[in-house]
Amino acid sequence: MEHRYSKFNSDSFAAKYHYEGPLGAIYGQESTTFRLWAPTASDVELALYKKGDGGKETIHTMEAGQQGTWSVTLSGDWHGTYYVYRVTVDEITKEAVDPYAQAVGLNGERAMVVDMERTNPEGWEATTRPVLEHAADAVIYEMHVRDFSIHKNSGIKHKGKFLGLVEPGTKGPKDTATGLDHLLELGITHLQLMPAFDYYTVDESKPEKPQYNWGYDPQNHSVPEGSYATDPKKGEVRIAEFKTMVQKLHEAGIRVVMDVVYNHTFLYEASHLNNAVPGYYYRQDPFGEFADGSGCGNELASERSMVRRYIVDSVLHWAQEYKIDGFRFDLMGLHDLETMNCIRQALDAVDPSIMVYGEGWTGGWSPLPDAQKAIKGNTPQMPGIGVFNDDLRDGIKGHVFHDRQRGFVSGGVGMDESVKFGVIGATKHPDIKYSRVFYVDEPWAVEPTQSINYCEAHDNLTLWDKLTASVPHESEKERIKMQKLAGAILLTGQGIPFLHGGMEFLRTKNGDHNSFQSSDAVNRIDWARKPRYQEVFDYYRGLIALRRSHPALRMARTELIRRHLEFLLSGNEHVVGFHINNHANDDAWKDIVVAYNAHEESQAISLPYAHWVVVVNGETAGTDKLGEIDDDVLYIPSRTCVVLADKNSFYR
Repeated sequence: MEHRYSKFNSDSFAAKYHYEGPLGAIYGQESTTFRLWAPTASDVELALYKKGDGGKETIHTMEAGQQGTWSVTLSGDWHGTYYVYRVTVDEITKEAVDPYAQAVGLNGERAMVVDMERTNPEGWEATTRPVLEHAADAVIYEMHVRDFSIHKNSGIKHKGKFLGLVEPGTKGPKDTATGLDHLLELGITHLQLMPAFDYYTVDESKPEKPQYNWGYDPQNHSVPEGSYATDPKKGEVRIAEFKTMVQKLHEAGIRVVMDVVYNHTFLYEASHLNNAVPGYYYRQDPFGEFADGSGCGNELASERSMVRRYIVDSVLHWAQEYKIDGFRFDLMGLHDLETMNCIRQALDAVDPSIMVYGEGWTGGWSPLPDAQKAIKGNTPQMPGIGVFNDDLRDGIKGHVFHDRQRGFVSGGVGMDESVKFGVIGATKHPDIKYSRVFYVDEPWAVEPTQSINYCEAHDNLTLWDKLTASVPHESEKERIKMQKLAGAILLTGQGIPFLHGGMEFLRTKNGDHNSFQSSDAVNRIDWARKPRYQEVFDYYRGLIALRRSHPALRMARTELIRRHLEFLLSGNEHVVGFHINNHANDDAWKDIVVAYNAHEESQAISLPYAHWVVVVNGETAGTDKLGEIDDDVLYIPSRTCVVLADKNSFYR
């Protein structure tokens, strides 16, 4: 069925109008060129303003150019000038913020000409990415900018701001470290920020008004969010403060991952993209209406050449201008494989260590054919790109949408194989019965670094709330054991571990499944929980230290896992154990045994031989000796992880 937007899918349209030259406000001290891609427009004007909101305008006519572009060059230094485009299509004129805007004014309603060099904090040019030898070395920690510091007990001055993330020396209840010092104490390598680009639903003009949103409602993809800046009215402030945040995190040895949302925009019929080129940026269903694979009313048509270019250019802008170290793609399944592979190739040219991963699913039906989608089943066609392992997630804690269903750590039946699947990073291994894995019947990762291993994230119940809902009859003491066991599975398995901020001290959202616009009282990090549950924090910190100290727990290639990791026969459900024979690897410990017992009672498992040193038990985790076993049978206490190192190499 043909409709008015069908032409945008044609090769002839792309051949005629695809443009590779510079777009946006191309700044120079002597002049600035404004160039917009608007091939369906009959007229385009540039409106200039002195402020980001209000004030008088000055109008300049733009001239039509190559491949559907419109441009005008103005002499002089225009840094700090705000602007919009007036685009006329089919005799209807609408206002559009520049899709390639690098700075915006209040609430993102006007773009701003910016000399990006003037936004650099002192020492910015010398700022380098912390060393990351391989993606397998990563430990990712997800956090919302506002959640991290907004609580009155955070001890952080710049509450809810970019700068609040990097204040040193902050203390919370009982003199415990908060903020940046907490991250350093925990030992993570990557901080993943929930959407920190300019989003729609928080009114930046009313900072005193209680407002909250996760930020999955994009407005201007390539500009930092103003509500996280100390002055959202001035376009350069949010840029400078975002860069300062990145700089301080890098100096602390922490890489920065951005949660990016290119699959949809909050507005669509009235969005800046649609006002610039009506219909082009969005997919249509067979009837010409906006497709809704995002569940948000629209989805971007990444397979169209100029949409693909827009996404790639935006990602590169963050990677190059802001020195971002990784990108987590929201609903990555709505993007086509070619676009994702183009992003990976473009980032490789900047720095191959920049991570790319995302959600390997959609939010609903999309007209993009499954064979072209960047979904979990197509992971083998996306080398160097990771996918969240929901098989492991629900194997650990039970189905994410069924509150009362129990997972492996809480005594759920039939979850063992899904846990084993996570242990080998969703790769091919002879010891896995794939027909028993949660959602799949075959491996979907070519390499373990394509498996992002997690059991909770910002979506749905926190793990602590899930345990409260699924095993309400269990005591807090027993549920703490389950929480610790879940962390042990994530941090001793192959693949890339992902922690939701606060899970290391039993974060709760009071049972809120979808807190995207709930209050601070629900979403904020309550730093009083850290000293209250210090044992859990110490356990997670010890597991991270163990992982980062021993390459055998983070092998980078599937071939190494198949060669060196074998599962141990337990004879009991709720027990998973494995042996890493590391003689051919570079780990100081030549043999390691990891065993998880989710059973209510102690269980036994046979060891390859006798003489072991215990480094993780139910109370403590780390690299120090906790005890010795001079037997070839391991008795694992209930709901506990035990990690052993062979005695000979441990004492070397």
